[in-house]
Amino acid sequence: MSADVPEQVMDYPFRASGALEPPEEWARLRQGCPVAHVRLPSGDGAVLLTRHGDVRQVLSDPRFTRNLSAEGAARTTANESGGVFENETAAALTAGDRHPMWRRMVMRSFTVKHISAMQRRIEAMAEQLVDDMTRQGCPADLMSSLGFPLPVWVICELLGVPGVDRDKLAYWSSTMLSMTQYSQKEIDEAQAEFTGYLTAHLTEKRASPGDDLLSELIAAVDEGQKLSEQELVLTAQGILVAGHETTANMIGKMMAMLLSDRRRWEQLLADPSLVRTAVEEALRFDANAGFGLPRFITEDVELGGQTLPRGTTVVCSMGAANRDEQSFERAGDMDLARSPNTHLAFGAGPHSCVGQALARTELQTVLSVLLRRLPTLDLAVPTEALARREGLLVGGLTRVPVRW
Repeated sequence: MSADVPEQVMDYPFRASGALEPPEEWARLRQGCPVAHVRLPSGDGAVLLTRHGDVRQVLSDPRFTRNLSAEGAARTTANESGGVFENETAAALTAGDRHPMWRRMVMRSFTVKHISAMQRRIEAMAEQLVDDMTRQGCPADLMSSLGFPLPVWVICELLGVPGVDRDKLAYWSSTMLSMTQYSQKEIDEAQAEFTGYLTAHLTEKRASPGDDLLSELIAAVDEGQKLSEQELVLTAQGILVAGHETTANMIGKMMAMLLSDRRRWEQLLADPSLVRTAVEEALRFDANAGFGLPRFITEDVELGGQTLPRGTTVVCSMGAANRDEQSFERAGDMDLARSPNTHLAFGAGPHSCVGQALARTELQTVLSVLLRRLPTLDLAVPTEALARREGLLVGGLTRVPVRW
């Protein structure tokens, strides 16, 4: 389904009444139309899934491929080049037989053991950023003071990309994740600059390797692993963008959720052992999770009591699925002690997020440091004044003003 969208079809993504509120369409579709026809920003048609069971099934089913560059697949954006999901090189790496090899290579640096070894350095960086923020005084923007710089530092250290210009990285990332925010000319220029930067950096790494992910990938390629130079650049791009963008936004959203209801913050102050489950619940409760994950099918498939014809593009809304009353007791309540918590924030199946251990470590560390250092932390504006970032594939807040 990529064209000829009926007029009554809903436009997607949906808009919400508030920065921390879910779109009202989520609940309505889960209850009455869990396999819904929608129109994407490109004008192409797709099918939207909002139930937990359906989303988990699709993300785990190899018949639903990541190959959004295939003929007939819906485009996520109106830009000529399409969006990040339509990249043919990315599809070749992550949608076919080469994916297990690529994943094994990347996962070496994202094991729980490796991330645990970084935890002290992550904590020290968070402490330093809180020092800087408190020195400047309140009110402060938690996003620019802590939420954005910490994940940038962490992913750059992991990759071995020192001293990257944060503002440039933010701009490069936004153009990669744009749905409606940037023109094709702006995207092309930014991506050429980003590719040039990483190509030069890979050349330096070949000449002088270090103890980092890029050096390991280069060594593996030089030893005969089948990864082209273009694929190396794309892998570095993808990890650099995904490794900071989603976590930075989640730090801001998590803190806004916890501070928007003082009882939540007080509960954590009284029992800091809840930090781990509170982070998982923030990931589940996120009402601003972004576009979701698209998949494409090349054969007829039964789903949710319907037959989806070959050539259908399916969009999995993890945010909607994580509010499914059939899978979560009191799904509309934020329960900081919820366990088990089978949320789908990191996807599911063989394509689940490779960086989830790192993201969890960063979120737990930030929350622990702020609870200890700034127990009087509070939002400096009413919750209604918080604003969503618009026009991007990822969900986030523009600013999170705080005081203490």
